[in-house]
Amino acid sequence: MIVIGIDPGLATVGYGVLSSSERNVSPLAYSCIRTAPCPGGTPERLERIFDEVYRLIGEFSPGCMAMETLFFSRNVTSALGVAEVRGVVMLAARKHGVPVAEYTPNQVKQAVTGSARADKRQVQEMITRLLALPEIPRPDDVADGLSVALCHIHTARDR
Repeated sequence: MIVIGIDPGLATVGYGVLSSSERNVSPLAYSCIRTAPCPGGTPERLERIFDEVYRLIGEFSPGCMAMETLFFSRNVTSALGVAEVRGVVMLAARKHGVPVAEYTPNQVKQAVTGSARADKRQVQEMITRLLALPEIPRPDDVADGLSVALCHIHTARDR
């Protein structure tokens, strides 16, 4: 099974593509898509994100895409931007016929570290160990993309 995990953001979209067999999970690719403010504004940035995610899905042919559910506490403007990015990412998956699974932040932490109360650093360290990465993926969005993909793999195995 191949899973692509996405951590959506307007400036940075982190992603991780994992391959899973019965006993082994290995990274196929992980990085981020960066967009900067531009004359075309948000629509141009959203188009770039759509194009890159669409390309990644075409390249790796995942069986599923995984993302965290949208969570925000204070910054509504930031949440709206993330929601727009989530929309174009889900559209890219839909255009390829790839289902999207969503997980809460606590579900991701639980799946990766064994504790829903783990902090960001603990999750990053476990991702690094579990996937035998040479170092903690940077920026944080990349580790988050890998984490949600790994969460989906663990959740799918438990079904």
